[in-house]
Amino acid sequence: MKGRFRRNRRPSGRLFATPSEDDRTAGSRSGLRSLLNLRSAAGQVFVLQVVIVVLLVAAAVTALVLDAERDSWRDARRQSLTAAETFANAPGTAEALMSKDPTAVLQPRTEAARKRSGVDFIVVTNTKGIRYTHPDPSLIGKKFVGNIQPSLAGRVTIERIEGRLHGARVQAVQAVVPVTTPDGSVVGLVGAGLRRPRVVGTVDEQLPIMLGAGAAALAVSAAGTALVSRRLLRQTHGLGPAEMTRMYEHHDTVLHAVREGVLIIDARRRLLLANDEARRLLDLPDDVERRQVEELGLSEETARLLASTEPLTDAVHLAADRLLLVNRRPTAPPGGQTGSVVTLRDTTELAAVTGRAEMARERLKLLYDAGVRLSTTLDVAGTARQLSEVVVPGFADGATVDLLDMVMSGQEPARETGQAMRHVAVSGSREVSALFPVGDLVTRAMPPPTRIPATGRAEPDSDLSAAHQRQEQGPYGTRKALDHGLHSLVTAPLQARGVVLGCVNFFRTGESPPFDEDDVSFAEELAARAAVAIDNARRFTREHTLAVTLQRSLLPRGLPEQNALEVAWRYLPAQAGVGGDWFDVIPLPGARVALVVGDVVGHGLHAAATMGRLRTAVHNFSALDLSPDELLAHLDDLVTRIDNEEATDRDPEDTEHKGVTGATCLYAIYDPVTGHCTIARAGHPGPAVVRPDGSVMYPEVPVSPPLGLSGHPFETADLWLPENSRLVLYTDGLIEGRHRNIDTGLGLLHRSLVAAAGGTPEEICQAVVDTALLPHASDDVALLVARTRLLPPSRVAEWDVPSDPAAVAPVRAECGARLRAWGLEEIGFATELILSELITNAIRHGRPPVKVRLLHDRGLICEVSDASSTSPHLRRAATTDEGGRGLYLVAQFAQRWGTRYTPRGKVIWSEQLPHDNSAAADDTMSDTLADVLLSQFDDAGDDDRSRPAGG
Repeated sequence: MKGRFRRNRRPSGRLFATPSEDDRTAGSRSGLRSLLNLRSAAGQVFVLQVVIVVLLVAAAVTALVLDAERDSWRDARRQSLTAAETFANAPGTAEALMSKDPTAVLQPRTEAARKRSGVDFIVVTNTKGIRYTHPDPSLIGKKFVGNIQPSLAGRVTIERIEGRLHGARVQAVQAVVPVTTPDGSVVGLVGAGLRRPRVVGTVDEQLPIMLGAGAAALAVSAAGTALVSRRLLRQTHGLGPAEMTRMYEHHDTVLHAVREGVLIIDARRRLLLANDEARRLLDLPDDVERRQVEELGLSEETARLLASTEPLTDAVHLAADRLLLVNRRPTAPPGGQTGSVVTLRDTTELAAVTGRAEMARERLKLLYDAGVRLSTTLDVAGTARQLSEVVVPGFADGATVDLLDMVMSGQEPARETGQAMRHVAVSGSREVSALFPVGDLVTRAMPPPTRIPATGRAEPDSDLSAAHQRQEQGPYGTRKALDHGLHSLVTAPLQARGVVLGCVNFFRTGESPPFDEDDVSFAEELAARAAVAIDNARRFTREHTLAVTLQRSLLPRGLPEQNALEVAWRYLPAQAGVGGDWFDVIPLPGARVALVVGDVVGHGLHAAATMGRLRTAVHNFSALDLSPDELLAHLDDLVTRIDNEEATDRDPEDTEHKGVTGATCLYAIYDPVTGHCTIARAGHPGPAVVRPDGSVMYPEVPVSPPLGLSGHPFETADLWLPENSRLVLYTDGLIEGRHRNIDTGLGLLHRSLVAAAGGTPEEICQAVVDTALLPHASDDVALLVARTRLLPPSRVAEWDVPSDPAAVAPVRAECGARLRAWGLEEIGFATELILSELITNAIRHGRPPVKVRLLHDRGLICEVSDASSTSPHLRRAATTDEGGRGLYLVAQFAQRWGTRYTPRGKVIWSEQLPHDNSAAADDTMSDTLADVLLSQFDDAGDDDRSRPAGG
């Protein structure tokens, strides 16, 4: 062994040796042998590279063949479909199929079309699949090969088949297209196709390129293998395995046995080696080799020290709880970049000198941790709890935070003293928690005296037992505190902006030393920082309470009474603050109901106030009985005006109060008489519908821009909802968030709707919230589920009224009979009077057709429609006027009345309660007045008095 080391002639005292010319020559010969020897790593790498290249070439050729074949099939499908559709839709094809001899007419045409289009065959058959044409005349009259059932239903079929063409069996792609008459009936089929395409030519063109690329890759692989072998020989310096094993055994024994930490760091600041002592001194994990110094979990100062390349001699460095003596020397391996070797020595004998530095470091770290933790929440109780937890056990064995009740509710605390405080947070042992229950008021009888210091500075009581012996604090229960082991106390006031918010009490128990002057100073500093955080949380609580109060006052507190829908809802505010989501259920004339869901982008008071303005506007616009698209158009104009007004008055530096642009809304009107639902939306998520059979669908409602963009028309979608359908409306906070995309949210919504499809609206709401709601939602969620009902046909009556005043009496008589059948005789007189006025006005001043409809819902609804868009107006007639009293009568006898416009004219409606309370309540409406009013009506000889003298 010694002789071998002498032959290598490595200079002593060097970490790395420079190889001689003989070593380099031997390394070259060894690299060539390793390249050809399969037992060597280089030979195995070479063979592996060759195998990989061969596999890659084979895979590329296979992919080329498959791709060419797929493209050929795709072109064949397209060409076949084009030829079949062109011939099927050609003029005269349908007439030829219905002629006496279709083959005589179509065979020449199909052959000519086949040659022009380049397909292999065009076949025309009747609806039973019997061929009329074929390139092979011997097959005419025989059964068509393929699936014709979809084409008989009017669809196009593209398929692969096997059949005979010119006496040979072939594979082909064929398209089958129906031939239809103008009335839509299928009179025949046209099939066109191509034989299976060939791809050999394409592959032959690409194959030489692939083989050439493979050969090049093989050559590069061989060269790379040779380089790897040469580099391996150069790095081992020609040593054999046994010599290298012995050398590394000696290296490990010496390196890990010394009581001095050794680290080797390369030029890229990667840790190459760390012995056992270095790992112990720096608390390094096991897998530190080859990792950056900054990734070792060390402090910033320690990492910077190790990463530096400047030489050091006996430098003192504080790492965690150890004082280290550091030496660093640069290294320059042959042909490599400069690195460094660092040695560390533990100087624990200097602990006495560094004691104060350690204490200062711990206090600074505790202040830093307190600042970080106190800034994580804007909740008063949460901030107090963080303060009590951060000091235990690092500074005290127990701590309590006592705050004024006004601070907890977010109010501005008064400056006078003597206000009641309450234990908000307690940390420490069970004894401390038992002495100071959270939520209890602070009283004089509670141990020990926890009062706000009058001086505004922290006040220590280092020995509670001495205070008890002096009887100065006896009435405050100091004896009980001593029994639980508390012996030292510091009370620091929580004061911010000159106002006292409460106090914090620090306790020490058992073997812990009493508080000293440094501890009191630290308690003051910690309390000052905590007071600012608590005051910020108090102000946020106040603003949040105001916003929540405003928002709750603007949201609906209950659902109106109506029979069209069974409705359930959920409103879930965001954890980030009050938002602008809202919903509404608005009864409309004719037993209809409007459903509204909206969202104002943003949070806070501004979003809540804007939501209230938009909700009020929707109520006002719905009172005009507008269609959904018209209502959204008016709402869009309103948002634009609000934006313009705020843009004019807003301070350019005010970033909190932004415009309303970004508000969305969905408005739907449901009619329980027909089951018809009209929906329009402005930038809002579309609805979901759960059918009575349990299936879930998402209707295609045209998407319009959000409100406030102006100038964009709104479109509606018309749906027919069977009875017991569930219409689900929601805001975007339910289906998307910061950590979830909209597709995932829609999938969860769909899953919850399918699972609860047969439940009530209330059960569906709860299922959706349990499944689809984010655990920490950053946006509000408004959810509305409505189960549809249909008004029974027995409660609906309709009549067509001729344009003749004499027709009023018969219609009125039929309406009276229907009211008696419904048990509404009590309001029969008023109803006949209302109908007489409305029908006569429609005949005189409107345009036919005139229709009358009665709806028996919660009350009685009378509707008279005509084709005119002119609306009557209520006015007071003079004593000399012959008319003008009709609508006044309607207004007196009906609970309410109005006009709504339809695409074909208008509808004048009135609603009455099931009992004629209006007439009974007004003594002026006596029989004499009724006789005088009815005397103005003339039914062309009938004394039923149905036609008014004027409207």
